[in-house]
Amino acid sequence: MRKISLFIIAVLALLCGATASAQTETRWGVTAGANYNEIHLKQSDIMPVDKAFGPMVGLTGEMNIQGIGFGVDLSLLYSMRSGKLHYGDYKVWSSLGIGNETVRMHSIDVPLNLKFRWHKMNGFEDKLMPFVAVGPTFSFLVSSNLKDVNHYTPVSVIMHFGAGIELYRHLQLQGGFNFSIGQTLRTQLLDENIAKNRYWTLTATYFFKE
Repeated sequence: MRKISLFIIAVLALLCGATASAQTETRWGVTAGANYNEIHLKQSDIMPVDKAFGPMVGLTGEMNIQGIGFGVDLSLLYSMRSGKLHYGDYKVWSSLGIGNETVRMHSIDVPLNLKFRWHKMNGFEDKLMPFVAVGPTFSFLVSSNLKDVNHYTPVSVIMHFGAGIELYRHLQLQGGFNFSIGQTLRTQLLDENIAKNRYWTLTATYFFKE
């Protein structure tokens, strides 16, 4: 958490310093996509886990500092992350009638990313512009299943590393890798059996203003 706080402070300091001497551009848009999640157990050999897809949808705002390529984006997204855990393969759970179950976690995510766009390509950037993004996501759990089996972390921090392209100054396509900092869930029968979310994302954002 300390590193996340330092990242946020650094981003804000960069923006304050840059906006004092440069013109900024703001815009907003809608985001939709999917994640491919692994519920990664600390004791990876304790039970098999199947990865699963989940949806992501919401709004994204972006502020870019003209002339230097740096900017930030802030989103408000609904996300569902899931995975199938093979509880039924082990007597401690199967004796209670618990089988191989799909865990579903519904969250409101607030990603904050520092972004750099390659914006000086002799005019080609008006058609296609690459970018990279990095930053934390603050994830607020709003609903989950199997509460009699798992204890869930209500608020978690996730790190995002992404890259993508922007087409015609409006459509951004981005792929990224994300991992939880700290535990996402813990089984109630085995306290040491903790897990984190690790997932890939693919999103599309359409911005309405340039």
